[in-house]
Amino acid sequence: MTTYVYETIPNDEKTEPKLFEIQQNMEEPALTKHPETGEPIRRVILGGYGTLNKSDRAAEEDCGPGCCCG
Repeated sequence: MTTYVYETIPNDEKTEPKLFEIQQNMEEPALTKHPETGEPIRRVILGGYGTLNKSDRAAEEDCGPGCCCG
């Protein structure tokens, strides 16, 4: 199971959205309502991080003009 972050969709601009996590299978569609309160919600897409190593990039002979791997 994957843990997804969701936020409530407030009715007015003064209310801050509330963030929470829900575990779902990757095949399940994103929820549109909070399972307990019925409030409208949306899935939050969070960026991850990673590192690229020299071995991760394409071989230099495959690089074209403007390549940034050098």
